[in-house]
Amino acid sequence: MKKLLLAFLTTSFFAANAQDANTYNADVPNHYFSFTLKLTKEGTGFTPPVASRAFGFTGLALYEAVVPGISTMTSTVGSIPELPALTPPDGNANYHWPTVANNALAAVIDSLWANASQTNKDSLHNIRDYYNTLFEGQISAQDYADSKAFGEAIGNDVFQFSKTDGGHQGYSANFPGSYVPPAGPGLWEPFGTQTAMQPYWGTHRPFITEDTSTVIPGTPPAFSTDVNSPFYAYAFQVYYQQNNNTADQVNIAQYWADGGGSITPPGHSISMLRSILRHENSNLETATIAYAKMGIALSDAFLACWKTKYIYNLLRPVTYIQDNIDANWVSLIGTPPFPEYTSGHSSQSGAMSEIMESLFGTSYAFTDSTHGTNFGGPRSFNNFDEAAEEAALSRLYGGIHYEFSNNGGLVCGRLIGENVNDLFTGLAVGVAENNTENFIFEMYPNPANDVVTFYGKGLKIDLIEVYNMMGQQVAVNTSSSGRMDVSGFAPGVYAVNAYDLSKGVMVSKTLMKK
Repeated sequence: MKKLLLAFLTTSFFAANAQDANTYNADVPNHYFSFTLKLTKEGTGFTPPVASRAFGFTGLALYEAVVPGISTMTSTVGSIPELPALTPPDGNANYHWPTVANNALAAVIDSLWANASQTNKDSLHNIRDYYNTLFEGQISAQDYADSKAFGEAIGNDVFQFSKTDGGHQGYSANFPGSYVPPAGPGLWEPFGTQTAMQPYWGTHRPFITEDTSTVIPGTPPAFSTDVNSPFYAYAFQVYYQQNNNTADQVNIAQYWADGGGSITPPGHSISMLRSILRHENSNLETATIAYAKMGIALSDAFLACWKTKYIYNLLRPVTYIQDNIDANWVSLIGTPPFPEYTSGHSSQSGAMSEIMESLFGTSYAFTDSTHGTNFGGPRSFNNFDEAAEEAALSRLYGGIHYEFSNNGGLVCGRLIGENVNDLFTGLAVGVAENNTENFIFEMYPNPANDVVTFYGKGLKIDLIEVYNMMGQQVAVNTSSSGRMDVSGFAPGVYAVNAYDLSKGVMVSKTLMKK
């Protein structure tokens, strides 16, 4: 999303003789985020929503610890809901930012993965002590003491903030006994002995308010057992696809599965980011912003997805297919214990692609080696959208999701990624948002069947342009009614640009046509 931006002057509030974070390498955050994948895989209760939350607060702690050393960025205090004032940097201190990052990350990870095994706790402390010993020999005793204390304080501040979002110690409460799934035609039924996983997760506080309000996908296709209905067709597509998967499609399903006892889907995104940061030899400043953006986006993507799942409580393909198509059919990938719509893999993948594009560009080709040579890996992609779309499609190949759940998740995740990118654009020194107006553009319903209503806050929408995924303009609307009939559009994803010509503002959103 593009916004009208105003330049302003600012002065640094830390000592003038402190080196900027961009003069240091990213070894510290890369090491810690790699270790969080081990903690997640080997820990108890780190389901995808719980893991994504931990990555989000870990990224926030890293950012708030290092941002005084990033001359182009400011704190998220005042921008993230309910985030209180944090321990301020000492204006007379000469901070060593790798030491600050080391102690902030050690503190927050120790608390977020509090149920880790003693062996892994010891390993975490060994990482902290290794870097502290290394850095203590490189800087003065005073600089080391100041840096260590500031990092620890920020790590603890962010952890205390995390305790107020509703998800504290979620690893111990994945399957609350108080939840009773609604019953009725088309509603989710636990498969076998399953119970609902994290049914209240979507009620927790997001990092960005809009991520669990305005970007929630619309109603899925109407449930029907009629063989001529769209819903039956979607279910039969899952059935037919899995029964006719190629060897490569089976590999794709397994490559992106990241199921129980794994690094989880959000961990897979963290793994890809870490690999690219190392490949690019990125500095501490770049890595700090990257991990913060990615962690926040992944966390909010799972919040939005889980909120959607328990709004609609839609039944899984395995239930529909066994009841209406083939009683003996089972999914290639084990069906997880929560409702169908939307896809968590797709939601987090859409968010991942938006964040990655903001960091490395829209045409960045890369190879993902997360799973080594397993499942046909490593896998190479021409860009991040291609990887996100393959991750979403993998759920169809695995018999886990209907196509509309994958598509809806991708769109929702991309919108969340846009919101996170906008948040950090607003934190950038010299490109702060106009304080007198909030330029917001929304449209609903989304996904849509027929008429879409546009809404602008701080904008007088003079012109709407709609483009398909080939970049071809398919509609122009200069009407002031704020409505557009899209019933004639082919099903798919469209880019919508809204203009306030008097202000010179263009705002972009993604529309999914059912």
